[in-house]
Formats: sequence, C-alpha cells, structure tokens
Amino acid sequence: MAVHLLFELLDLLLPTGCAGCRTGRTQLCPACRTALTAAEARPAGPRPAPPGLPPVHAAGPYADPVRQLLIAHKERGALRLAGPLGQALARAVHPLLDGRPVLLVPMPSTRRSVRARGHDPTLRLARAAARELRRGGHPVRAAPVLRHGRAVADQSGLSAAQRRTNLHGALAPRPGAARLLTGRQPVLVDDLVTTGATLAEAARALTALGHPPRGAATVAAAVRRRQPG
Repeated sequence: MAVHLLFELLDLLLPTGCAGCRTGRTQLCPACRTALTAAEARPAGPRPAPPGLPPVHAAGPYADPVRQLLIAHKERGALRLAGPLGQALARAVHPLLDGRPVLLVPMPSTRRSVRARGHDPTLRLARAAARELRRGGHPVRAAPVLRHGRAVADQSGLSAAQRRTNLHGALAPRPGAARLLTGRQPVLVDDLVTTGATLAEAARALTALGHPPRGAATVAAAVRRRQPG
C-alpha cells in the first residue's frame, strides 16, 4: 500500500536517531539492541488473569527503550524494527514449542487502524518471529486467522472488567481459518500484554472453532499488578 511504501522510502533516505533513545544516526543503536535482545522470556500477564487467558510469555517488560521501539514500529512506521522486534517475539514463543507444527496467530488490527498506519504491525511482527523460528529449525508459520466481527469501544480508560465486557464476542475466525489451523498448534501473539482481555477473547474465538491455543507470547508485558474489577 502507498503509505507503507512511503514509510520504507523515508526510512531509507532520511535516517534519524535511534528509535529507542534518539541518539546516533541509526534506527536501532547497539545499546538499545542489547536491551531488546538481552531479556530472557518469562511468564507474564496480569494477576489475577482474566477467564480464558492461556499461559503468556513475554520477552521483557514494557519499559524504555523497548516501549519506544514498539511505538516507533507501530505508530511511526519504523518498519525496519520489525526484524529485531520479531526476534524478541520469537524468544517469547520459544518456551511454548514442543516440536509439533505451530501457527502464530496475531491479534487482528481493525481495517481503520491498518489504513491509518499504513501497515498491520502485529502481523508484521508475527511473520518476522516465524521466520526467525524457522531459521532455528522449528516448524512455525504465521497467518491472520482472526478478524473483528463487530465494533468495540475505545479501550483507553476502561477497567480490566470493562475491557473484557467490551471485547467479549468481538473476534471471529476468518474464512478458511480452520484449514490453516489443521495440524498446527495455535499460539497467540501480540506486541504487548496489559490486562490480557484481547488475548483471552482471541483464545475464546479459537477454542469455539475447536483449536484452543497452546499459549500466548508478546514482545513486552506491562508491570504486573492486581487488576481492579
């Protein structure tokens, strides 16, 4: 799409400072790359977990510079960050692998947000993570098997319980989803886990299709805290 190509052209012709710390003349400086790759994947997610949330692993906490790198990729079209961010996501997926074929299922973006951003950031990260895992010999693919079945309210400012109510029944399988999932274990992937409401709703949609997810993986996780009802 045109916006996507414009982002890539500007990224190549007009190099800026590091997206993580704003220093230097490269999009990802060595220090921020180290911060992104040094963290070890650990269990993550809110406590208490929302009903239906599968086990979640994250590559690190949602803190700078990883926070800034995710924002730059998602909102500012820093598309070359998809590779290193995808590598971090692959590390979070790794504890969920058991040798069987896996399908990474990204959290779907709305058509409106894809048009506004010029790309689908979570799908891009999922595909980058799948490539990284295949290089390591793991039978992993990524595909957008979920879609938004109805409109939802803006999640900002909602409590964890309100988010669950807002999202319940909002996601549905795309046509052909069952075929893509046949013979593969689904693993949900996203850039960030906060309340877990989106991942829990995605797990509900896949379970209703007869393919409950093995788990979920994210690049980053918000600091664990007890969620208000």
